Amino acid sequence: MLMRMRNFLLVGLLGLLVLSSCGDYNKIVKSTDYEFKYKKAIEYYEDGEFVRSSTLLKELLNIYRGTSRADKVYYYYAKSQFGVKDYMMAGHYFKTLVKEFPRSEYAEESQFMVGYCFYLDSPNPRLDQTVTQNAIDALQLFINLYPNSSKVDESNRLIIELRDKLVYKSFLTGKLYYDLGNYRAAVVALTNSLKDFPDTRYREDLMFMLLKAKYLLAINSIQEKKEERLNSALDEYFTFVDEFPESKHRKEAEKFHQTTAKLLNYNENSN
Repeated sequence: MLMRMRNFLLVGLLGLLVLSSCGDYNKIVKSTDYEFKYKKAIEYYEDGEFVRSSTLLKELLNIYRGTSRADKVYYYYAKSQFGVKDYMMAGHYFKTLVKEFPRSEYAEESQFMVGYCFYLDSPNPRLDQTVTQNAIDALQLFINLYPNSSKVDESNRLIIELRDKLVYKSFLTGKLYYDLGNYRAAVVALTNSLKDFPDTRYREDLMFMLLKAKYLLAINSIQEKKEERLNSALDEYFTFVDEFPESKHRKEAEKFHQTTAKLLNYNENSN
C-alpha cells in the first residue's frame, strides 16, 4: 500500500513537471523578447528537443534576416529539422544557407549536409532514383568546393554507395525487360548500365545478363536479323569469359556459346 502511494505521488510529480515545462514553453513561444527566444531555441536544440527548437527558430528566420546572426539561425533551424528526420526540409535550409551566406562559418558543413540529406532520403532501388542522383551531384560539388575537407573520404564512400544503387536500379530495369521477354529493351538498358558505371561491383552479373539477353534476342529473331544478332551474342560471350573466366555463370555461358556457334555454322553451310 505504501509502495503504491509512493508511485502515485511520483507519477503526479512528474505530471506537474511536464505541465510546468509546457507552460514555460508556451510563454516562450508567445514572448516578443527575441534574444531570449533565440537563447532558448539553442538550448532546446542542444538538449535534443528539436521540435521545440525548430518552432522557435522558424519565427526567428525572418526576425534575424539581414543581421550578423542570420546564418546561425538558418544553421540551427536546418539542424533541428535534421534532428526530427525531416531530411527534405533540412536539406532545403542547408542549401539556402550556402546560397545566401557563402562565406559563413557554417557553409562548408552545410554544403556537405545538403548531399547527406539527399543520401538519407534516397529511396529503395526499385523506386525512382532522382533523389539518389541529386545526392551524388551535391556530394560531388562538396568535394569540388572543399577538396581538403575531413568529410571528403566520407563523401566519396557515400557516392560509391549511391552509384551502386543506381546501377542496381538499372540492373532491375534490365531484368524486368528480360523477364517480360523484351530482350531488345533489356540489351539497351544493360549496355547503358555498363557504359555509365564500368567499375560497378555488379559488373559480372550485368555482363552475364547482357549476354543472356543478346542470346535470347538472337535465337528468337526473324531470319533476316538472326545472323547479325547471333554474331553479337557470340562476341558478348568472348568478352564475358575473357573478363570473368572463373565466373559462377561460366557453365550456362558455355551452353549459349555452343548453341550460337552451331546456329552460325548451320547458316554458313546453308549458304
